[in-house]
Amino acid sequence: MKKKTIEDYVELVYDLQKGKKRVHTTDIASALDINPASVTEIFQKLSEEGYIDYKKYGGTTLTKKGRQVAKATKKKHDTLREFLMLLGIDKKTAEEDACEMEHILHKNTMDTVIKFVEVVKKCPVTPFWLERLKEYVKTDKLSECPSELVDVCFKKAKTSK
Repeated sequence: MKKKTIEDYVELVYDLQKGKKRVHTTDIASALDINPASVTEIFQKLSEEGYIDYKKYGGTTLTKKGRQVAKATKKKHDTLREFLMLLGIDKKTAEEDACEMEHILHKNTMDTVIKFVEVVKKCPVTPFWLERLKEYVKTDKLSECPSELVDVCFKKAKTSK
């Protein structure tokens, strides 16, 4: 199991807190399949750093700082998973890779990925080039771009100048 970051724990508390007032050590221990005593140590650290309001034997809630970090981390994670799935990656792999990528991408790269996903989602239909990529990923065969689509691209390129 990969080492969890503060952001990972804060995001997990955020996810588990939905629908309940407080998250308890047993909730986190069960979700991560770890010892509740280990969660107590994690909660103490998160509390010291201002991410959670922790009461021994009383559970925890996120602070304003914790909610901000959790929402930002969740947005990055969800966007990366969606980006990878747009490329034709299966959901399970996209989920695993998003967990890794959210911690290593440069802010500018992440911002661009977010914008890319937003652009694609704004299209009323999946762009033809994205469908071609998905087919290529699936079959490992890259077909020629249909001439009528090449014409559309050339026309668009001329009007964009």
